[in-house]
Amino acid sequence: MREHFVETEIISQPDCWRQAITLAPDSLPAPGMRVAVIGCGTSWFVAQSYAQLREAAGQGETDAFAASEFPHRRAYDRVVAITRSGTTTEVLDVLDRLHGRIPTVALIGDPETPIVGRADQLVVLDFADERSVVQTRFATTVLALLRSSLGEDLSRAIADAELSVVEPLPDELLTAEQFTFLGRGWTNGLALEAGLKMREAAGAWTESYPAMEYRHGPISITGPNRVAWMFGTAPEGLPEQVAATGGLFRAGDRDPLAELVTVQRLAVAIALNQGLNPDQPRHLTRSVVLRGVDQ
Repeated sequence: MREHFVETEIISQPDCWRQAITLAPDSLPAPGMRVAVIGCGTSWFVAQSYAQLREAAGQGETDAFAASEFPHRRAYDRVVAITRSGTTTEVLDVLDRLHGRIPTVALIGDPETPIVGRADQLVVLDFADERSVVQTRFATTVLALLRSSLGEDLSRAIADAELSVVEPLPDELLTAEQFTFLGRGWTNGLALEAGLKMREAAGAWTESYPAMEYRHGPISITGPNRVAWMFGTAPEGLPEQVAATGGLFRAGDRDPLAELVTVQRLAVAIALNQGLNPDQPRHLTRSVVLRGVDQ
């Protein structure tokens, strides 16, 4: 069986994270700045995780927005754009409108794109760029860099990811019919991304919620052959409530970013089991270019 390039990219993540944490870009927001972070799709979910982490670290008020929903009347000290391709229309539109008014920095995978010259400063992670339509290593490498910039030690996360890229996937996950991903704080963004990854690569039935909100209705979807998957520490009593539905509760003790790597691998495995090509997901392109963007 041939190896798909998305599989190769997933496996490379620990090495990408190691390289990312050696970077120390001075263009990232300084402590005390009021910051907004923008992106689309996966990049938006990374933005949400970073915003939560930055505020929790006491480094300043930090908001995260889908680029299409950026509130242009608000004042910020800096706007951070996350965009693998550097061609996404909504991100470029925001940068154009902010030019000369609010300093901007873009974290990108490809430096030969229209975003060069649109953002005031760039952080180039070309070693983590991808052929894939579905984002994996670029997104996690950006978050590894951002976590490191906030003073986190990523050695455990990297060690956990080394295990996540090689361990066998449990049969009960490979055959489950439905997944609900749950997070708390910064891992809410990871839960959203996990659900998106499963939908993109495998067309799987997935949902994502803050863990405490899951009990306010969404738990009703859980049952036999269905999974509730927690990123981080579960609220007290939640595993027992899921068990009472007949569903499977999963909450590993690894770093949540490494747990996301397991979801990425699972999405590819389910796609292959269904005869789908994870390198060519249905109805998707590598970048959404809506109008007037020079390639």
